[in-house]
Amino acid sequence: MKRWVFFLSCAILGLGMVICGLLVPMHLRAVDATVVEKAGRNTATLVERGLALVNERKLGAAQLLLQAAHQEGVPDCEKLGLAVTHLTKQHPELQVLGAPGPRDDKLFSKNAEAGRPRLPQTGARSNTNLPFTELVVRLENRERVLELLRGSTHPGVQELLRCRALTKTVLFPSSQSASGQAFDAAIAVCGLLLEDGHLTPGLSNAVVTLAAEANRGGDSQPFEDLLMNVMSLGQRFNWGQLVLFLERIDDAGTLRLLANQVRNADGQLPVLFSAVQLSGQPADVAKYLLNFGPTGLKDLGASLRFGAGGVNELLRRNQPLYSSTFRERVAGQAPLDAVFNLALDYSLRRSWFAMTLKWLLYLTGGFLLAMALHFARPAVSALERPLQVRGFRLVRESLFALSFLLVVLLLSEPFLARESQKAEVPFRPRLPMLGNAVPAGSAGAKSPLMNQANKLTMLLFFVVQGLLYIACVMKLAEIRRQRVAPRMRLKLLENEDHLFDAGLYLGFLGTIIAFILYSMSHGQQFSLMVAYSSTSFGIIFVSFFKIFHLRPARRKLLLEADAASLARLAPAAEPTLTTPS
Repeated sequence: MKRWVFFLSCAILGLGMVICGLLVPMHLRAVDATVVEKAGRNTATLVERGLALVNERKLGAAQLLLQAAHQEGVPDCEKLGLAVTHLTKQHPELQVLGAPGPRDDKLFSKNAEAGRPRLPQTGARSNTNLPFTELVVRLENRERVLELLRGSTHPGVQELLRCRALTKTVLFPSSQSASGQAFDAAIAVCGLLLEDGHLTPGLSNAVVTLAAEANRGGDSQPFEDLLMNVMSLGQRFNWGQLVLFLERIDDAGTLRLLANQVRNADGQLPVLFSAVQLSGQPADVAKYLLNFGPTGLKDLGASLRFGAGGVNELLRRNQPLYSSTFRERVAGQAPLDAVFNLALDYSLRRSWFAMTLKWLLYLTGGFLLAMALHFARPAVSALERPLQVRGFRLVRESLFALSFLLVVLLLSEPFLARESQKAEVPFRPRLPMLGNAVPAGSAGAKSPLMNQANKLTMLLFFVVQGLLYIACVMKLAEIRRQRVAPRMRLKLLENEDHLFDAGLYLGFLGTIIAFILYSMSHGQQFSLMVAYSSTSFGIIFVSFFKIFHLRPARRKLLLEADAASLARLAPAAEPTLTTPS
């Protein structure tokens, strides 16, 4: 009865520890949605940011934020929709440029009505706004903008205009050629942004520096690449949206990354634009999307529901977003809700402490479950009592706890085997006069020699073999300390031969499973190296154990057993006779 009480106590406490560990919203390769939600409390929401843009008469940007709010189901998005509709009715002239125009509100007024029928009808550009590049590229507008820029006193603008005399261009046809309209339009767009002070000092210096280098006879491709990125953004944004998108980009590298991501955003363009606006950190947004690709854009969209603080927390952690329905159901039950709220607070403020606490809970839970299994077994008989060695039971339970921790992590940690999606894709600008020109650059990231799933599988094989090796060493040490004769200890070692060879059996099993998966995936997911590594690790660990541990122990026991046999067989010393003198 006493053993059953101990069994139930350890089992209940162990399961409780495991459940508490599952309630801690910390992960190795993911950030929990509850942490992002808590970080976003009492911070500016997407709707509030949109309403602020409406008050500033920035209709185009507010429309994109409204589209993102509808796509992601942001609360109170109807309020933003009413404000956008009211602003559109009050100021219909904002529908072309999306905001008050550059320098002179009437600069493009003659083309307002003519431009609306030519709007593209794909993706996020199906609204009534006219992409700014398509507006500037028209002859009458282009000439008007260039004339305005000729009268500018900004030295950087004049440096840009001198680039029109370049003849050895790489990406654009020369301005002097018959198809030089694209180059002129790119200089016009970039010049307007520079003249009106809509570029950050860092990006402005980059534009002027690259333009000056090209004018001095240097390589013009970096300068043309920057112009191409600005032109590409202008093909998807109107003037107001373009200005807001560029206002915090500090360098040409961030501009290039974001331009690539905008080109591939398709229907998610409002989400990307809103993430940049709400976070105010375009470089971090570019880095996040570069690391996680399309799934990263979906995670950014989900974080928009939690406000600016949630988006910034996701960018700071630089991990994919993860949501657990099981945890949500369990955390809603008292008293586990108090445990979850405490763990959530530590996960946000002291992430390293929360992760340590989670692993300790798993480890303690596994140890208590191992103790429960010990008490569930029958008591040791009188014959086996000499085989009991103090301390080794705790070692076995600790080893079980480590194995339990490994299993729980493999089953509960999200995205452990997720492959990196980091890649840069080429783009093909779709200007009517530019055709299908493609800038020189990387067509994509080089494929790694081994994907993340294969690395994780090999690590799993190695760790399992290592744990089994430690178990064999502990068993050998236990047998050497048992209070029985040396010959009996030799017999006990022979009885453990299957345990000592378990590494080989497990290695063969892992190889067979890997070959099966390899054949099912046609070699696309698992490599032969993974299959062979399982057996290789088994051979290495078992050979090392038998050569350096088992063989010396058996030799010592053989010598002890032989010495004990000789001591039993030696005749008693014969008495010596003395003769009287």
